[in-house]
Amino acid sequence: MLTSSSSVDSTASADNGVGLSDSTLSQHRRRMLDLINRLHMTGVQTDMDLPMIAVIGSQSAGKSSLIESISGITLPRSAGTCTRCPTECKLSHSEDAWKCVVKLHITTDASGQPCDVATIPFGSPITDKADVEDRIRRAQRAILNPTINPQKFLHELEDQTAEQAELSFSKNCVSLEISGKDVADLSFVDLPGLIASVGSAGKTGDIDLVKGLVTSYIKKPSCVILLTVTCETDFENQGAHHLTKQYDPEGKRTVGVLTKPDRIPAGEESTWLRFIRNEQEPLVNNWYCVKQPGSQTLKNGISWAEARKQENDFFALTQPWSTVEPQYQKFMRTSNLTERLSTILSELITKRLPEIHKELYNILHKTRDEMMKLPKAPSNDPVGEVWNVVGQFSSQLSRRLEGTPDKDGILQTIRPHQQAFKRAVRATAPNFIPWGKGDTRELPAIDFLVNEEDEPQEPQVGLGGRVLTPRSPTPQLEEIYIEDVLNHAQRARTRELPDNYPFIVQQTYIREFTEKWETPSLILFDKSYDILKKELSDLVHEHFGKMGRGGALHSVLMIVNEHLDSAAKQAKEKITWLLELEKAPTTLNVHYYSDYKTKFLGYYKGCRDHGELTTKLQNYRAPTTIHPNPIHGQAFQQAVHKALAGLTEAGLSVQAGDLPKLLPVDPMEPALLIMAGVRAYFQVAYKRFADMVPLAIDYEVVLGLHKGMEQALLDGLSLTGPDAYARCQLMVQEHSTVASKRTELQKKLDRLHAASLELRKLFV
Repeated sequence: MLTSSSSVDSTASADNGVGLSDSTLSQHRRRMLDLINRLHMTGVQTDMDLPMIAVIGSQSAGKSSLIESISGITLPRSAGTCTRCPTECKLSHSEDAWKCVVKLHITTDASGQPCDVATIPFGSPITDKADVEDRIRRAQRAILNPTINPQKFLHELEDQTAEQAELSFSKNCVSLEISGKDVADLSFVDLPGLIASVGSAGKTGDIDLVKGLVTSYIKKPSCVILLTVTCETDFENQGAHHLTKQYDPEGKRTVGVLTKPDRIPAGEESTWLRFIRNEQEPLVNNWYCVKQPGSQTLKNGISWAEARKQENDFFALTQPWSTVEPQYQKFMRTSNLTERLSTILSELITKRLPEIHKELYNILHKTRDEMMKLPKAPSNDPVGEVWNVVGQFSSQLSRRLEGTPDKDGILQTIRPHQQAFKRAVRATAPNFIPWGKGDTRELPAIDFLVNEEDEPQEPQVGLGGRVLTPRSPTPQLEEIYIEDVLNHAQRARTRELPDNYPFIVQQTYIREFTEKWETPSLILFDKSYDILKKELSDLVHEHFGKMGRGGALHSVLMIVNEHLDSAAKQAKEKITWLLELEKAPTTLNVHYYSDYKTKFLGYYKGCRDHGELTTKLQNYRAPTTIHPNPIHGQAFQQAVHKALAGLTEAGLSVQAGDLPKLLPVDPMEPALLIMAGVRAYFQVAYKRFADMVPLAIDYEVVLGLHKGMEQALLDGLSLTGPDAYARCQLMVQEHSTVASKRTELQKKLDRLHAASLELRKLFV
């Protein structure tokens, strides 16, 4: 990575001037380069794509020499370590004395697996430039031997070949932080060179390791690829070019650099000049050619200024470079390359700046959302925190049990099952048939019950247009014929007078339907219990689901379920008690019982009328006009009207439906009385029972669930007493993965906030 901005006075000495630092950049360009360098210093490049220049090439392609010529930094060259781990440099201008701080940036463990990122200081700050190369060499040895204490390499350094090190390559890097008066703001990284094959002692995995490391840089859209190609090796045999084409097929963000032009075999220069003219493998930003000092010259010692002079002399005096067309001369020499890199980078930064603003905002927003999704961080007062959560849970449970206007409220969810319970109880009404078994007639509708039932059955139309209802509200109910009722009554007589029948007859029929009430009652209880249990589970997960490592959640679930079971037990006992009460038929609601008995007696008598009189009376409608010469239908209606009017004048309030009672005495009269009495009692008893069972469940297990719940939690969780603090601390202690995630997100937020601050400074 190579980013730069000049903060050095242009009058700096030639020996101390460093590539980009010497460029006479405009104020705008300098501000852009300063900004991106500061953004890299925040570390935010790990979270988003920042403009950068990555230098890549095959092994021994001259990358390190190129970087040295641009930056003025000398890298170690012995034992091959300079190309076996990345060396990251962060340079910054300072008014203080020159110094260099060396650190080890660790991102993988000894086995190459990702680990927690760590930056380890490696020795005290260096104040003498002559000591930098040796310190870098020692740091690189530490990187390549991860199982050995890094501090050992500060004082010991064996002459170790690359094959003798624990690792041949590493993703971990040596980080240099250099500051001083003559130092520019600059960042770059020297990546290991791509390798095509390994020796007998090498590791085949190193090829992919280095390739993956280089790829991690150049795959980013904002990365300008500085591709180094040595002229002493055939172009097609240099793998860096093929990797570059894979991620930048159109060559829009690649700058090519030809190195070692002095080693081109005589007569082959024209092949490489085609690159300079952009005729071979054309790139949008062209190919450049530079010449760096040879290894022997470096050993003898050469200043940066002398190296630049030798380079200029080479291109000015050496054929065919000296005679290249004038328009292509700008693509030779390090200074031209440096200027072009500065322009490309600053233009890229300017173009990307609005996108960086947007991306930074989006990533910051997303990271905050991820942080919000984490469980609440443990407080310094664990007891207070647990008590507070228990209180909030208890309050919300109370509101839910009291009833909320939500469609998915507890009461709204239970109500359909209460209505189903009422229908099931009502369906147990005794199915009395007021005629013999051979009669195929249908029972007429019971008109006086239509307005009393919540869900009346749709009427059916029979022969003659009569309104009919099924003989039984539910097909599975057994039909009880009038002759069976009379036979039962006669068999039950003991010492009664001839016109009297024992109460045991009615009691038997009453017990038959009350015994059927247990099943719907238990179904309603089970449905209510399941709804409450799910509601409790949801509330517990909502309040305790993110607390600590999950122990509190399981403990609370056990406590509230035990409390629910206790309340449910009491509710079930009340249901059993109500069922026992109904085994002894009785009512003080005499008025309703008598009224129903009278109506059912008239209904059953009317059903037994074989003529049309009962049917006509049941379908009677008061005439609106009295005709002096009525026709047949009108005559009947007017006659009934006159009869009812006469009875009313006599002080008797009757309706047309009461007139069948005046019919002659039926021999089945005793059975009709029993049937009417039992059916009337059912109406009174079922309504009473259909109210009491839901009330008992609501009182004992719905409203009753909140009673003592908070105290049960306080006792069950041992939130009082000498051990309360330790227990609460254990409950709120979060899982290590959550803590690690929180730390990771917080570090990311810190980086993003720091980057955001740097962006705001640009416009201040």
